[in-house]
Amino acid sequence: MQLNYQQLGSSDKQIILIHGLFGSLDNLNMIAKPLSEHFTVTSVDVRNHGSSFHKNDMDYALLAQDLIDLLDHLSIESTHLLGHSMGGKIAMKTALLAPSRVDKLIVADMAPVQNQARHQKIIQGLQSLDLAHLKSRKDADNQLSQYVDEVGVRQFLLRNLAAVDGKLAFKCNLDNIVNCYSQILAQVSSEQPFLGETLFIKGGNSDYILAEHKPAIAKIFPNSKAKIIQGAGHWLHAEKPVIFNKICQDFLLK
Repeated sequence: MQLNYQQLGSSDKQIILIHGLFGSLDNLNMIAKPLSEHFTVTSVDVRNHGSSFHKNDMDYALLAQDLIDLLDHLSIESTHLLGHSMGGKIAMKTALLAPSRVDKLIVADMAPVQNQARHQKIIQGLQSLDLAHLKSRKDADNQLSQYVDEVGVRQFLLRNLAAVDGKLAFKCNLDNIVNCYSQILAQVSSEQPFLGETLFIKGGNSDYILAEHKPAIAKIFPNSKAKIIQGAGHWLHAEKPVIFNKICQDFLLK
């Protein structure tokens, strides 16, 4: 089984983009398109997301191996990695497991630490959707609004719905994601550090990377530095795409 993927660009230089929880490969299009001027950009659907395969296990070692298997399938010997949120943890674990396959690593608003559970209302809302009787995405949005206040977050989540035989259904495997939620929150650890160049990009208004995480980052990513995008939250690449893309390209092309 291979991850579903999409490619842009035709350069010999490679970069893989990895989305976050409840996302899919098109979430990072605003990054993929400008990067494709310099790289072959491969955007992936993580297992249980988008059009990729479903498995009731989301340990980060397995998620990283999914990515390594795709590199083998595509005959990519080495690549840059860019991951957002959960995708950042997958990128970190991949670099730690297969350092010879990773050139530079970019982690968008995530640290290699145990995360607090903060998606309970989202999970409750998605589980509450009455798929059998939904007539439109507007109906779904109305139902989800009882659990999720932010319109933008609801729009993002509802991109997981697709019409199947005239009815709306989840493209992602919601049950597997919920069952594996504790694995998704887990820290990323390694006895051996990744010595490649690493960039952590933090949203200034986000609490996913904190000063107290610096020792954990330095221990396994000793050749790392950080950039902060002021005025941006956890969705920093979507909120401030121009500056996010500039930071990424400056780091990758120097």
